[in-house]
This record gives sequence, C-alpha cells and structure tokens, in this order.
Amino acid sequence: MDWLELMRARHSVRRFLDKPLEGAAVEAIQAEIDACNRESGLHIQLILNEPEAFRAEKAHYGSFEGCKNYLALVGPKDRDEAVGYYGQRIVLAAQAAGVNSCWVALTYKKGKAKIEIPAGETNYMVIALGYGKTQGSPRKSKTPEQISDVTDASPDWYRRGLEAVLLAPTAINQQRFRFSLEGDKVRARRLFGPCTKVDLGIAKLHFELGSGRGPDLWAK
Repeated sequence: MDWLELMRARHSVRRFLDKPLEGAAVEAIQAEIDACNRESGLHIQLILNEPEAFRAEKAHYGSFEGCKNYLALVGPKDRDEAVGYYGQRIVLAAQAAGVNSCWVALTYKKGKAKIEIPAGETNYMVIALGYGKTQGSPRKSKTPEQISDVTDASPDWYRRGLEAVLLAPTAINQQRFRFSLEGDKVRARRLFGPCTKVDLGIAKLHFELGSGRGPDLWAK
C-alpha cells in the first residue's frame, strides 16, 4: 500500500450521506479494530446506525451532519498516545475501504453515545465515520523544518517520515510536536497544548509508515 498517497487522500469530513456503511467496509474496519485491540489492550468499539451522539438541535461551529457511525476509543487511563496510534491505524483502514472520518474530542453528546466502558477505563474520544458528502480538503500545514531538526544532509527515510507526520490530523490543526534524529533513532516529543498526547501517537504512526521503519526506530 502507498501510505503517503492514502494519507494525502484522507481529510476530516463532518457532513455525511444518509447511507449505511457497506458490509465489506464494516468487515475491514472491524478486522483492524480487532487487531489493534489485541496488540494494545484497548477496547476500541465500532458503533453503527446510531444517530443520537451527533444529533445537533442547531448548527454551530464543529457540528456534524448525518453522522450515524463512529469509533469509541475506550481503554485504561493514561493510554493517550496508544489511543492516537491505534485510532489512526483504524482511520487509515477506513480510508482504504472508502470510508471518511473525523477525530472528535468535544462536539458530540457523550451522554447519548452507545459505548461500553469497562470499570476503571475511560472513553477518550470518538471518531466519526461515514460516506462524506465531499472528500474534505487539505488544511494549512507547518514545514518539516518547523517540527524537526531536518537538514539537507538528513537521510531520505527521515524526510519521508516527516512528510507523513505533516499529513497527520491534530487537534485544532496545532501540529505541536518535535522530531529529532539521534544516530539511526528518532526522538519524538509533544509540546504544550490540548490533546497533544493523542496527537503524538497519531504522528508517530504516520512517521513509521512514511519512513518504512517500525516501532524500534524510537529513541528511549
């Protein structure tokens, strides 16, 4: 799979068609959820045909239209980075299956969402899913130099990883993280801001996929 091409095609979508998710798409998304839950110990859930969590009485900034499907990102406390990493894995699987998405922290009705939360765990946020009325549009982005120590002498795999990072969704498009090269390892850290732990998990997944290297690339 061309991960960079898939990342470039995927944009946040808030307005969806009144159309159920097709069976093959549901199977692909559920298979990725199952794999992510086994690896991570999270309890991510796919909620289908449930309109109440995103039903808005009146339009406002950040409101959704026609959203009846979503992922519930449930897991033990203090797993924010894992939530970002594995949630985005599922988002990319959904995009590959032709399903649009949007990460959502606040603009949904938590009390109406049909989510099972085991004792001692929490629902971090949700991801809206569906067939978008449009495919969304690219957003303004920082440059590789603004988020890293990249230079003309940096290896190609490092540059590809950073390109993928800049395609990662972040809360309010803040891109508040910093990457640095330490020998053949990479150090990634989050900066101050809302949801930056989750954002860093998303960014680290994108870096791994874009660079073609696995989780062992990270500096301890």
